Amino acid sequence: MAHNALPDARAVAPESPATATSRIPLLDVLRGAAILGTLMTNVWIFASPGSEWAVLQGGLNLPDPLADPRPATLVEAVFRFLADGKFLSLLTILFGVGLAIQYDSAKRRGEPWPGRYPRRAAFLFLEGTLHFVLIFAWDVLMGYAVTALLVAWLLARSERVRRVALWSAAGLHLTLIGLVTLGSLAEPDTGRTAPDPDAVALYAHGSWGDQIRFRLDNALALRIEPLFSFGLLVFLFLLGVRLHRAGAFAPTAAGRRIRARMAAWGLGLGLPLGVAASLGGDDFFLLGRYVIAPLVAVGYIGLIGLALDRFRLPGARSLGAVGRTALSAYVGQNLLCLLLCYGVGLGLADRLAGTGPWWVMGLWASVSLVLIVSARLWLRRFARGPLESVQHLALRPRAATGRR
Repeated sequence: MAHNALPDARAVAPESPATATSRIPLLDVLRGAAILGTLMTNVWIFASPGSEWAVLQGGLNLPDPLADPRPATLVEAVFRFLADGKFLSLLTILFGVGLAIQYDSAKRRGEPWPGRYPRRAAFLFLEGTLHFVLIFAWDVLMGYAVTALLVAWLLARSERVRRVALWSAAGLHLTLIGLVTLGSLAEPDTGRTAPDPDAVALYAHGSWGDQIRFRLDNALALRIEPLFSFGLLVFLFLLGVRLHRAGAFAPTAAGRRIRARMAAWGLGLGLPLGVAASLGGDDFFLLGRYVIAPLVAVGYIGLIGLALDRFRLPGARSLGAVGRTALSAYVGQNLLCLLLCYGVGLGLADRLAGTGPWWVMGLWASVSLVLIVSARLWLRRFARGPLESVQHLALRPRAATGRR
């Protein structure tokens, strides 16, 4: 998942009106971490037999360190645990922050709200649709666009209405996840399902056109995540709004205290609960990804914020560069993985199948390095990323052509 397709980083620190037009580096760094973190999860989809379809077929072969305590299995389990659902939730929260910033900016300029925002959401939905059809079935932009329209409307309502919407969305989402988890526990364990051989052949040897047709033919099934998690999306958007207005991202003493509490509660509760859900097996997968992971994401925000408050982190500028080109980096990382893993490119997923997890983690590191270097080089000459520039030009208000 705004006036850039992913959240902007301009905000007003409540204690300092002079900062109204300053860029908050923390938001850029958080966005960069979220982009590279989502790749930590998505890279396993690209590298698995059956790829995008295997997600629905249970063919991603999640590691079980209890049954197989080899170092490779342990490292893979930790790698995937630290990422799965956490950075996607972080990205979603940041989108809510960006939406709140745009609302505040519109109010400062005396402009109506939502004003032109529905056009932005429609353009984001179009971008997501193209991304879904041409590159990656598990796109987040389409879901973000629809959620943003609802939350944009809520921003113009009272705080009471937003609070009711936030907790109602959370309650509906928790009820859904609870019912699905109970249903999974009630079913007999049939073991892991082998990936669909037709899907395996499609991604290993099929053409790009074949993959596009497959996504279109199975669009409803492949778009199930944003439908299934819509309540969570609304909750996290509104949570981002509340965090922004509370000053959680501001470079102030109050902001630092909020970040410290976020780190303590998010990680102190989320990590142990996440470990317990992971050790509980596949029946608790949805609980871990869609309930516990958002809690850990709040902890990640606090932890990264505390680190930036106290230290000069050598990788912060690089993460910030990725964050400033977030839309381009998000689409770019998926395009690179497509070309590297599928048969339309190098076909590494098929060539290296069965060789262990190290090459997949190496792929993540390599693609991340390419994104970092590309972002830093690009921003030396341009103010926006390439796709951000296209979006800016497409949505720029048209100048008056004449007078009456």
